[in-house]
Amino acid sequence: MMTQLCLRLYSTEGRQYQGKMLHIYLLQVARNLGVGGGTVIRASAGFGRHGLADAGFFDLGGELPEVIEFVATQTQVDALLALCHEHQFNLFYIVTPVTTGYTG
Repeated sequence: MMTQLCLRLYSTEGRQYQGKMLHIYLLQVARNLGVGGGTVIRASAGFGRHGLADAGFFDLGGELPEVIEFVATQTQVDALLALCHEHQFNLFYIVTPVTTGYTG
């Protein structure tokens, strides 16, 4: 078992950076930093400071929430957050200590 950090970045589907989907860009950056893995989870509904988003609304135009999640070291989390601040992505985030391991 190993203790690391779980970084969750909250975004909306369809966001782009330099002609690329933002979540793809962040996955590539994390991989280049040596992060062992990342996952993007698209939600069917959610709410936050910008109001409610629900897949049942017809006028959303790519505004459903998505979570971009990494399990990483403190150094890797710091680097990812610094990049997000530098590029002014304005993403809500959560950092939580986690214990990781494999079952087999």
